[in-house]
Amino acid sequence: MNPGVGISYNTSEHIRRRVRAADYLTVAQLFLLQNFLLDHPLSPDDIKPRLLGHWGTCHGINVVYANLKYFYSARSEFQFILGPGHGFPALQANLFLDGDLEKVDPKASPTLAGIEYLCKNFSFPGGFPSHSSPLTPSVVTEGGELGYALGTAYGVALGHPEKQIAVLIGDGEFETGTALASLNLKKLISGETNGRVLPILALNGYKISGPTIFARKSEREQLETIRGFGFTPIVVDGNDPEKFQLALNMAESSKSPFILFKTEKGETGPEEVSGQKVAGNYLAHQIPLPLAKTEPDQLDMLEEWLRGYHFEELFTEGKGFSI
Repeated sequence: MNPGVGISYNTSEHIRRRVRAADYLTVAQLFLLQNFLLDHPLSPDDIKPRLLGHWGTCHGINVVYANLKYFYSARSEFQFILGPGHGFPALQANLFLDGDLEKVDPKASPTLAGIEYLCKNFSFPGGFPSHSSPLTPSVVTEGGELGYALGTAYGVALGHPEKQIAVLIGDGEFETGTALASLNLKKLISGETNGRVLPILALNGYKISGPTIFARKSEREQLETIRGFGFTPIVVDGNDPEKFQLALNMAESSKSPFILFKTEKGETGPEEVSGQKVAGNYLAHQIPLPLAKTEPDQLDMLEEWLRGYHFEELFTEGKGFSI
């Protein structure tokens, strides 16, 4: 059976559990100073004194990463490039889950001590930066400057026919001249002497302070734009692992695939804060609960958010992860 065609319930559940674990670790990195397993109700002392980082794109990153890791698990020459580098807590959560972070930093072990180390030190003095950096395993760009991911992916493919590179592009990033110009590289870097690049556009509809242009186009306009650059568009609407695996399987048989992944900005996070829509809006871009340390209502919302992932089903102290 080809990957992505009629995947089993167990496979689908594995991908969903992995996404939940990565989402929980992402949120914990953004907010928590202690009480990382929610052993007791959250208090202001559990929250970092200064909240830095970006949430809105992170769930989408976790969904894409989990599906790619399953589909390409047997291919040693697979490589992932992340365009929205400001979604770094999601990437770091996945590097932690896979043991890649532990290889370069033994303190980041899949234990309670490792979870504490990961979460406390994200965007914290002397710890991990809020963006990907030279400290990140296998990093090739810093990640804070948007627009270069697709060009970098084609550069990695150049002269390496054995490589399969998946590159995730943010839809805000897709408005940069660099990203749009890089779509032309497909015509220059193709053939048997170079690797294969799979662009994936994270179409969540919003950037830092407003809607994205491409998301406001009709689907017909979106597809025709992608086709105009010589790609074959494949749409994935939502987070269903079976749909995503099917799309990856279709990409395998396509000469120049381009996946449009439609998801909600800030999905699985707070829907509304202080009377304002957050999930599915630009307000999810950075810290959706900026007053969690000082406002009891926001602290309660954060606890409800974290407990909604049911992390206790995914990690047990002394036994580790079960995903």
